[in-house]
Amino acid sequence: MKAASVMDYRTLARRRLPAFLFNYIDGGSFDEVTLKRNRRDLQDLALRQRVLCDVSKIDVATTLFGEAIAIPVVLAPVGLGGMNARRGEIQAARAAQNAGAPFTLSTVSLCSLEEVSAATQRPFWFQLYMLRDKPFMRDMLARARAAGCTTLVFTVDLPTPGVRYRDYRTGLSNAANWSGRLRRTFQSVTHPRWAWDVGVMGRPHRLGNLSAVLGKADGIENYMAWLSDNFDPSVTWKDLEWIRDSWRGTLIIKGVLDPDDARLAADSGADGIVVSNHGGRQLDGALSTAAALPAIADAVGERLTVLADGGVRSGLDVVRMLALGAKSVMIGRAWAYALAGGGEAGVAHVLRIIEAEIRVAMALTGVTRAADIGRDLLA
Repeated sequence: MKAASVMDYRTLARRRLPAFLFNYIDGGSFDEVTLKRNRRDLQDLALRQRVLCDVSKIDVATTLFGEAIAIPVVLAPVGLGGMNARRGEIQAARAAQNAGAPFTLSTVSLCSLEEVSAATQRPFWFQLYMLRDKPFMRDMLARARAAGCTTLVFTVDLPTPGVRYRDYRTGLSNAANWSGRLRRTFQSVTHPRWAWDVGVMGRPHRLGNLSAVLGKADGIENYMAWLSDNFDPSVTWKDLEWIRDSWRGTLIIKGVLDPDDARLAADSGADGIVVSNHGGRQLDGALSTAAALPAIADAVGERLTVLADGGVRSGLDVVRMLALGAKSVMIGRAWAYALAGGGEAGVAHVLRIIEAEIRVAMALTGVTRAADIGRDLLA
């Protein structure tokens, strides 16, 4: 199948990935109510079609934290992204670099900070969790600085991991026991293209940023257990002070869904926030990002830069998020699907698709600059 949209790449990803990886990317928590809301609430937003406007020149570029970017899109952190294609984070980072969009490396990536830095020329962003192991966090911040990262995306919505039924069914959540290993092995050998490209040629299958703390037990079978043991449920806003003191670059707080928390993020000295419910992977039944975004943008939009993610599968969705108050939009599943379906070329293609769709949406709503997209675009 020749992919023409993000959802086409989802179809390709489903075909090409073992079930435990596809469902890890695709799934949400519990009954996936919030996952579905993210998509539905965005799609239900009607745009105002305008006519007889001069839209001969469309400018989709914008500025984030003083940096010019070619499109108002950021590649969000995706855990285990490197399992979707051979050394996958490097491929995605290169595609983002060539498209003029920021790339965010996850703490739980296969490729390490140093590996991605050596393979790219443009500074990338780094995502970090609040963990019990503070020396590890300090070390990660130092490594991110040394790798040239300019922006820290600090994820705050995981005091405990969400319950993801799909991961239990496919053998990822109980990854270390014999039953989980057996199911993953069967799923892998029944996808020979992936088994060769990633399973054989994509080694080593270790979490590059965690190798120092996991030692020999640094494979993906230990990923869930280590995270569960190291998330810190006692963290408060006061604990962010040492992050702000330790990180002199741009600081973005990811996982804000309430205006009061957005105000606290602004008070903490953050430069930006990501309005996010973790892609529907944490609290099932929470607000969709589209529903939460306007009130948060109204509350803190003049104090810090507001980004958003959740349910974005097209350039139309990007325009909708911008109209609701985001200055730029993060995409996660969209680039993960594309990486699985087509590698670096797939990610580059998805970014071109999204840019083209943004241009069409802007032209048909009578807006010529992405920076001018506002709530008046919504019917």
